[in-house]
Amino acid sequence: MSDSRKQLTGPKVFAIFAGAFGLIISVNLFMAYSAISTFPGIEVQNSYVASQGFNDRLARQRALGWDIRVAVEGGELQVHITDPDGTPAEVADLSATLGRATHTRDDITPEFTYARGSFRAPVELARGNWNLRLVATARDGTEFQQRVSFRHRGPDA
Repeated sequence: MSDSRKQLTGPKVFAIFAGAFGLIISVNLFMAYSAISTFPGIEVQNSYVASQGFNDRLARQRALGWDIRVAVEGGELQVHITDPDGTPAEVADLSATLGRATHTRDDITPEFTYARGSFRAPVELARGNWNLRLVATARDGTEFQQRVSFRHRGPDA
């Protein structure tokens, strides 16, 4: 007498096969949904039009010679903008968006104040990788744009 529970029959093989492929397809669908639903979206409406003045804007921005350093200390985001000789740059206006590279859920717009040679804003950041998308205007009207990536080690660090 044979035990039918231990026999590998056609229906059992089909169930194993269908279950394995069902799992693979389910994971792929979940990953595709996650990728699409968290994508931040379009940077510019028309890349061709945006590219027409790129070289001129880049040359004007490089002529400023500004250097950007970002730090987060004691719950405060600090943006240091210096000119080529290392002194604080003369910035007429500054705005920025702080967020993650992978989604816009955590994006914030810091409210900067200028103190002690740097722009400062209170922030509460979780540990991890962050991007600061910075737009500054020089006193002569030149627009300066830069994305600064940095790693925050958490509030204790």
